[in-house]
Amino acid sequence: MNRRKFLTLMGAAGVGAATARIWKPKTAFAQTAARGEVKHLLYIHLTGGFRFTAAFNGDVDSQFNPFGLAGNIPSGTEWGPSKLLERAGWLGTDQQNSGMKSVVEIANQIAVAPCVDHDPLAGGADGNHDSGLQRFLTGSPGGPASFFTLINYGLRNKVAQGMGNGQVILPSFSFGSGGMATGSGQFAPYRPPVLQGDGFESFGFNSAGLPTWADGLVDETDNAFRDSQNGNHYAKIDAYLQSREATEQFAAIFNDPLLKVGQGGSDEVDGISNDELLQMFGEGRTARDAAIAMRLFHFGAPAAFIRHGSYDFHSDEDDKLPDRVEELNRIISATEASLKRMTHPSGGTYWDHTLVVLGSEFGRTGRGSKYNSARGSDHNNDLATRWMSMPMFGGVVSNAGIGGKRFGLTRKTDLEADGPVYSYRAMLKTMMDLLECDHSDIFPGDAPITDFFG
Repeated sequence: MNRRKFLTLMGAAGVGAATARIWKPKTAFAQTAARGEVKHLLYIHLTGGFRFTAAFNGDVDSQFNPFGLAGNIPSGTEWGPSKLLERAGWLGTDQQNSGMKSVVEIANQIAVAPCVDHDPLAGGADGNHDSGLQRFLTGSPGGPASFFTLINYGLRNKVAQGMGNGQVILPSFSFGSGGMATGSGQFAPYRPPVLQGDGFESFGFNSAGLPTWADGLVDETDNAFRDSQNGNHYAKIDAYLQSREATEQFAAIFNDPLLKVGQGGSDEVDGISNDELLQMFGEGRTARDAAIAMRLFHFGAPAAFIRHGSYDFHSDEDDKLPDRVEELNRIISATEASLKRMTHPSGGTYWDHTLVVLGSEFGRTGRGSKYNSARGSDHNNDLATRWMSMPMFGGVVSNAGIGGKRFGLTRKTDLEADGPVYSYRAMLKTMMDLLECDHSDIFPGDAPITDFFG
């Protein structure tokens, strides 16, 4: 590595006085002090590339954040909430009575890592839609499995133990994205279900209507086929048969009226009704997906992946981004308020046991100005594209005392890193660690980030 690249990675204009830290791979068996403290993960994809500096890393020059900083930022908030996070036209009396607030008002409960990068040792950002999205979904271009497949794979021993004890343990779910449900080889049996719309009908199977002799014949045929296979295929086929049995067990859950959130309902479950969830989250596909995710958590699902966007505003971003972020603000606020209201079977509330993280395939740039020539933003290989300033919130953040904290820093004038740069794969592995996944053979060059939780 030449001297120029070394100085660039350090993010230092003057090496003698610099406090920035170079990213370096860590041992893959490391873990955080909060391992296993999270039972549920909500991962929100801001699709199309998100202009993070216009929202979650807003204390920068106007070429990076044309909207300016919010006012009345709560004390203890370091990460510079943008003025866009003030927008809360949806915050009526009913929403306030449900505990909802503007995102700025809860900013000191949110932690942000300003400098998350797909590949900290690369020469520039990956601003390509295809490869950037692959990196976001799998950790690398052409990765063998998506992140949610890796979560299910990492929980395989826990699931097997639960099934051995007669427990029905749901997998992680992806809402509307087949890209978050990929996996080949050893990961193939652990691909998450992909939900489209409100219905779970495609996942329901019940053999109760079959005659006893036919039900037994199906089992005998399946088992005989499995047993005839060589060792290379036996495990995969056995995993498939077990997943089919699990699907039959899941039918009772998927047919539960509680999951029909769109139909409403006044009965309270976990301290909140479906009518209230609809009133809090509002209309729109992402809002409905987030509300259904709350109910999947009730049935023990470890993680849900939802999408909001698109944020790919190459033109008219000055008009379109504020309204789109206002939709996102409502989802963030409703998630925070509902988690704090919902009582968890393990004690406390769902807030205590849930982590919410937002991410995108890359950031966005005005190419040295507030906007491009079409009053939009683009994505190339610069730092505005490179840094994914990822926010996170939930009980594990509050318990660690890091709400409002900023882990890293970008210079206001040029976005050079003046502090730690985190690999995106390390972020994924951190989430897996908090869920107590086995990640010993996942992303061997990266380790969970201990800066956040010790």
